[in-house]
Amino acid sequence: MREPRTVVVVAFDDFQLLDLAGPVEVFETANRLGGEPCYRRTLVTPNGRRVRSSSGVAVAADASITALATATAPIDTLVVVGGLGARLGAQDDAFLSSIAALASRARRITSVCTGALVLAAAGLLDGYRATTHWASSDELAASHPTVEVLADRIYVHDRDRWTSAGVTAGIDLALALIEDDHGAALAHQVAGWLVVFTRRPGGQAQFSAQLRAEPAPTPSIRELQLWLPDHLAEDLTVARLAERASMSERSFARAFRAETGTTPAAHVEELRVEAARRLLEGTDLTVAAVATRVGLKHAETLHRAVARRLGTTPDRYRQHFARRAS
Repeated sequence: MREPRTVVVVAFDDFQLLDLAGPVEVFETANRLGGEPCYRRTLVTPNGRRVRSSSGVAVAADASITALATATAPIDTLVVVGGLGARLGAQDDAFLSSIAALASRARRITSVCTGALVLAAAGLLDGYRATTHWASSDELAASHPTVEVLADRIYVHDRDRWTSAGVTAGIDLALALIEDDHGAALAHQVAGWLVVFTRRPGGQAQFSAQLRAEPAPTPSIRELQLWLPDHLAEDLTVARLAERASMSERSFARAFRAETGTTPAAHVEELRVEAARRLLEGTDLTVAAVATRVGLKHAETLHRAVARRLGTTPDRYRQHFARRAS
């Protein structure tokens, strides 16, 4: 058997529990499913004592970050989790020095959520592209202007730096690391074992189209919002939507925009492009077939919609983000 890959996870008081538990479960599941070499996880904390998450759950440490920082053994993957305590860590010079010492021995350096604030404060993201939780993106960009912050990403991979958005995005990041190490087939198996609905590519937005649109207070419009994602192949003109909402076309269009922050046509297009992205990422359907599946009827219509929403073509999007098990 080959030497295990050492994964060092850094936690602190007031960390986000799922930032830690999500990636750790991904690595452990890869071990159970036969990933070779396997992963050996070491959890370190500032003083080597147990730390308590922001949700009140405490976890025990394997070592102190100071002790591990003075060791010499190579580290495969350094993971800095996020949470409310990350900002305090980003102001602690001794803590940051230890992070930098660990990073100097790591093959790759990663963070989940606001763990990016710690990496940036340690000077480890200067000149790199990175992301973090959407609520902290402006803070990261303002505090560290040499970091190119890509705010609307699930995760960002730039050379040996991997940073992710908040909470569940740590699972997406860890699955991407598994794929980087072992290939798409094992990553797909791990996702299935963990009952992850879909493995989101890094370039996917942190919010789905349904979350970006405000929930309408008018019951008939709110019901329509819930109905739309499952009926994208149907006739979704404003006239038909207004009829379904039992409103006049003019009143419906005005109310929808006022209550959701977008027009009916723009919202439908965004939902269709999002559905098309999933098909481009995970199937071998032709672009024309994808267009038909999502209700756009013609490949040219999908091309225009993808260009407007994503600034690329369906074929180029697929080349960059397709994730099929091999």
